[in-house]
Amino acid sequence: MTRNSKNHIASFFILAHRIFIVNSVLKTILSPHPFFHLRVILNTMIDKVRVGVLRGGISPEYDVSLKTGGAVLEHLPKEKYHPVDILLTKDGTWHINGLQTDLPKISRKVDVVFNALHGEYGEDGKVQRLFEHFNIPFTGSGSLSSAVGMHKGLAKEEFKKAGLRTAKYVIFPGERIKNDVKRPHLFQMLVIDILENIPTPLVAKPVNGGSSVGTFIARTEMDLPGILLDLADSGWDIIFEEFIAGKEATCGVVDDFRGEKLYSLLPVEIRPLESSQFFDYTAKYGGGSEEICPGNFTRDESRVIQNMARSAHRALGLRHYSRSDFIVTPKGIYILETNTLPGLTEQSLLPKSLEAVGSSLPEFLDHVVNLALRS
Repeated sequence: MTRNSKNHIASFFILAHRIFIVNSVLKTILSPHPFFHLRVILNTMIDKVRVGVLRGGISPEYDVSLKTGGAVLEHLPKEKYHPVDILLTKDGTWHINGLQTDLPKISRKVDVVFNALHGEYGEDGKVQRLFEHFNIPFTGSGSLSSAVGMHKGLAKEEFKKAGLRTAKYVIFPGERIKNDVKRPHLFQMLVIDILENIPTPLVAKPVNGGSSVGTFIARTEMDLPGILLDLADSGWDIIFEEFIAGKEATCGVVDDFRGEKLYSLLPVEIRPLESSQFFDYTAKYGGGSEEICPGNFTRDESRVIQNMARSAHRALGLRHYSRSDFIVTPKGIYILETNTLPGLTEQSLLPKSLEAVGSSLPEFLDHVVNLALRS
């Protein structure tokens, strides 16, 4: 090979390298958040991606969130990610690796946040708005979709628009319930108003609640006054909906998984033990139920549940993953609600569904973190 040939080859590689650098810089500058993307690129080249795992929170589901976050910290693939423990205390104070801090400082110490909060502030769009404000990539749905998904009344309206069968309902403001139970005449009128809209048996639960916290079943009219007294002090707006008897089911979906735009996991059948009226908080996290995956449903029932779970995810504009709950009856399948950030504890249903399709929690976490970085 002549000297000129060698010089031409060297010049070609130098030019190609320069083009690569210019192209990378242009992509970074033109991206919505150039400094963040440049930081992620450098961190990926130099070190592992720093994943802040947010857990705790101000809601009654604090303890469940601690467990979900603990599972994420434990199962994140350590060869790719550097987990950072972020705790939000019950009084709303932020901590990172045990030290008190604030969100602006956290934003400089992580590349992405895995949102392991549950309930108020974590699932209702509030913390999502903060992440969006500080341009922090995060797992789960955006602020608006989270707010709609968390509000059972708004979610039901979206379900109906999508052609999904759901129970009839009415919502009463928490302020009215709190005031009326203190006055016998108003209390009586409150009970009558509720029953005129939704006869017993009915289900009463907070509009923005999760994990079945504060959920009651009034099987007769005599049950309702006591339930209202139990709920009054909370101040929560309460949704009253018709009780649908049938087999309980739940089904998770994951974005861009296994070659599918929206991959449906296998439906889980939930059988509460005799000591539980339904799949309440104790049944979910205290071993008070039997969960069967795949559930004992007909092929057609399983197909409908999976399609409804996908439809609910789309109807609410959710992203990354969700899990929807259903009641299967001889007259049809009803959707109850959609969980935008389902639990990932050892007792939770989503990890069991992942195992049933040959996946695992580490694979799922890796996938969801990558979705968050891409979005």
